[in-house]
Amino acid sequence: MNEPTLVLKPEREKSLLRRHPWLFAGATAEVKGDPASGDTLVIRSADGHFLARAAYSPNSQIIARVWTWDESTAVNESFLRRRIERAIAGRLSLAANTNALRWVNAESDGLPGVIVDRYADFAVCQFLSAGAERWKDAVAQTVAAQPGIVGVFERSDVDVREKEGLSPVTGTLFGSPPPDLIEIQEGACRFAVDVYRGHKTGFYLDQRDNRTLAASYAEGREVLNCFAYTGGFGVWALKGGAAGVTNVDTSAPALELARRNIELNGLDASKVENTVGDVFHVLRQYRDRGRQFDLIILDPPKFAESRSQIEGATRGYKDINLLAFKLLRPGGVLFTFSCSGLIDPELFQKVVAGAALDSGREAQIVGRLTQAADHPVALNFPEGEYLKGLVCRAW
Repeated sequence: MNEPTLVLKPEREKSLLRRHPWLFAGATAEVKGDPASGDTLVIRSADGHFLARAAYSPNSQIIARVWTWDESTAVNESFLRRRIERAIAGRLSLAANTNALRWVNAESDGLPGVIVDRYADFAVCQFLSAGAERWKDAVAQTVAAQPGIVGVFERSDVDVREKEGLSPVTGTLFGSPPPDLIEIQEGACRFAVDVYRGHKTGFYLDQRDNRTLAASYAEGREVLNCFAYTGGFGVWALKGGAAGVTNVDTSAPALELARRNIELNGLDASKVENTVGDVFHVLRQYRDRGRQFDLIILDPPKFAESRSQIEGATRGYKDINLLAFKLLRPGGVLFTFSCSGLIDPELFQKVVAGAALDSGREAQIVGRLTQAADHPVALNFPEGEYLKGLVCRAW
């Protein structure tokens, strides 16, 4: 049987030979056959050599996302099941201290556009590409079959689906619907997670290791937790012995859940101040009032969705880091992050260095941070390393 085939323009196979999983539309000479969006097709070089099997996405600038570079491998339910089970097996060593993990991390697990996060007895999936959408049922069935899973829920309500010609979708795929809040364990702490309305799939699993590290700096310190969401860093700071925690976020419901997370862990709520407001404005108010802190966490949302937004994003990062340096007591520590994949670590460090300079402070890097190990980065897909952070001490 003749498979649908995408033929490249001459000398446009270099990235695929390096096994990068994305093919951009500009490299395409022609598409043979009549593949529908999400269907699997063969990619061949201009001289006819097999390069890969990939999911077709005619509505996107990324016209194909590679499933396999092996010509003898068919893309079917069995293929998807093997990939998913391999990904889950790779996380077994991480499950000793938590029941909330990323099970499948899209391209970095050889499953482009597929995200699966486990929260206790439930799995939450995102299908971000046409190929992922095409195999949604097969993915959900495999996930539902994993030991301990009682329900599989979908949170495919992200903007990136529009670029694939897909509409937002949420709802239960298999088994029981999740409760309003799922309680998870993360080391010594517990958290209530809202998988229906929460950011991403409900919780920032990628910051797990960084939260525990922040706790090691918190003893006896006044902590400012910016873009606090449901208070993960704040809970860990109190667990680490913080004298007080101020959470700042624009969302009142998120901070209400942060308050519940304090109670869930039996921590002293009188040590916590929750402030609803724009972080940029609130930090300026604190500066003008002369407030000071010993430990500041900046974990903002993605500032750059496209290359055209990089310049504006760097200004935003510069602004909040400048304010943070002004609010730190001498010897204070700043945990500062960027989850914008388009902002590389070198640029981010340059921005933070500029902020320290303009604040008139001397600062040192005492640590470099990235996403937790259940968010691996395939060596052939460096774009998977989106989270970068610095631990800085200021004098």
